Amino acid sequence: MGSRRPWGEVMTSRRQSLTGVLVLTAGVAVGCGDAGSPDPLAPEPIFGADQRPASIQLVANPSPVLAVSMEDLEGNTLTTDDLRGKVTLINFWATWCGPCKAEIPDLIQLQERYSDHLQVIGVSTDEGPTQMVEDFATQYGINYPVVMMTPELNQAFPGVMALPTSFIIDPDGRVVKTHVGLISAGVLEQETRFLAALDPGITVDLVDEDPHGRLVNAAHATKIPGLDLTTLTPEQRVTALQRLNEEGCSCGCGLTLAQCRINDSSCGFSLPLAEQVVAEITGA
Repeated sequence: MGSRRPWGEVMTSRRQSLTGVLVLTAGVAVGCGDAGSPDPLAPEPIFGADQRPASIQLVANPSPVLAVSMEDLEGNTLTTDDLRGKVTLINFWATWCGPCKAEIPDLIQLQERYSDHLQVIGVSTDEGPTQMVEDFATQYGINYPVVMMTPELNQAFPGVMALPTSFIIDPDGRVVKTHVGLISAGVLEQETRFLAALDPGITVDLVDEDPHGRLVNAAHATKIPGLDLTTLTPEQRVTALQRLNEEGCSCGCGLTLAQCRINDSSCGFSLPLAEQVVAEITGA
């Protein structure tokens, strides 16, 4: 059960060890001044007050990100150490994922408005040619680095079962929030403003991390419990995932096959139906 604390109290306890309640970022203490007044130099919010919640949720005991090196589409090398000092949003996505494409314009706006405080990095999970991703990034006008998925990134950010999945990292390099599925850009903006110490009026709910997660908010599953998709070709895998994320389960849950498998892997209806989808695609 989460507990709500005003920004000033969280700031006071931010330097507790990782075994304590919460360790927040070094940036939270910068220019704190009056705990009730926003930083006068802070960028104006993009989204209206009705889209930005007064309270956000962060993990009570955030874990540090594993050291990892990435190369973006332009050949530039990025490391997790390079990201320290800013809020970082690691966004796992794919060109074929509808919800991913829907949130890209918001990520572009956030990167542009908060360039001094936020670094967005897109991790493409596409299995096709890199040129396809480059063309997509150009078409959408993506203004932040895009890197291709690697085993190292998979190890540093485990448990990506659906797209989009976004990891929020504080300026000290700790994962303080994981978002699965399409989320409100106003929430992302509030998280950025809080972690970058731009708006002390935001309160935070400290919550325990959910190691399993649930497929919500238009998430597009990429891994289906009980179903082996590794034997499929990349094209077959895309087709299978699209169908599994669109076709409904007959158990009465009202969810798609992908949602039902992830939210309730014990369901006796979803697995045979999912296997049938794969068999139809492979011709087995």
